[in-house]
Amino acid sequence: MVFISPTEGKLSFEQTYSSIVDFVQSLPECNYQLIIGSDSQPSERIVLVTTIIIYREGKGARFYYIKDELNPQLTFQQRIYYETARSLELASKLKDKISAEESIWDLDIEVHLDVGRRGKTKQLINEVVGMVVGSGYKVRIKPLAYGASSVADRYTK
Repeated sequence: MVFISPTEGKLSFEQTYSSIVDFVQSLPECNYQLIIGSDSQPSERIVLVTTIIIYREGKGARFYYIKDELNPQLTFQQRIYYETARSLELASKLKDKISAEESIWDLDIEVHLDVGRRGKTKQLINEVVGMVVGSGYKVRIKPLAYGASSVADRYTK
C-alpha cells in the first residue's frame, strides 16, 4: 500500500501512520478527527481514491491518499459498495494499529461516504451506512462527507 502525501510524498502504511502520530503529538492539546473516505470515477478504467485525513480542529489538517484502478465493468452499485469496503478496510487497519500501540491518543474514526439524499446514490444510503455503523465507525454522508466528496474526489480525475 503506497500512500501519497502532498506534504511528504510517497509513503508506506507504516510511514503514513508515523506521520499521523507525529502530527497529533506536535500539538497534543488539540482536538483531532481521523477521517477515511473513498470516491471513484469511471472512464476507460475506474479510478478509485481512498483518503486518510487527520483534522486538527480549527488548526488545519493533513491528508494521504491511495489511488487504484478497478475493473471498468463494475456497475454503479458495485462501485459504491467497493468504495465503502475500501474505506472500511483502511479504517480497520488504522484502528488495529492504534489499538496495538496503546497510543496516547484516542481517536474515533469517521468514515465519509460518497452517497447522499439526492441523485442515484440515495437508494444505497441505508445499506452502506449500515455497513459502516455495523463495523463500529461513525459515518457521514453528503453534504457532510467532505473526505469522500471533496478530498478523494479531487484525486480521481
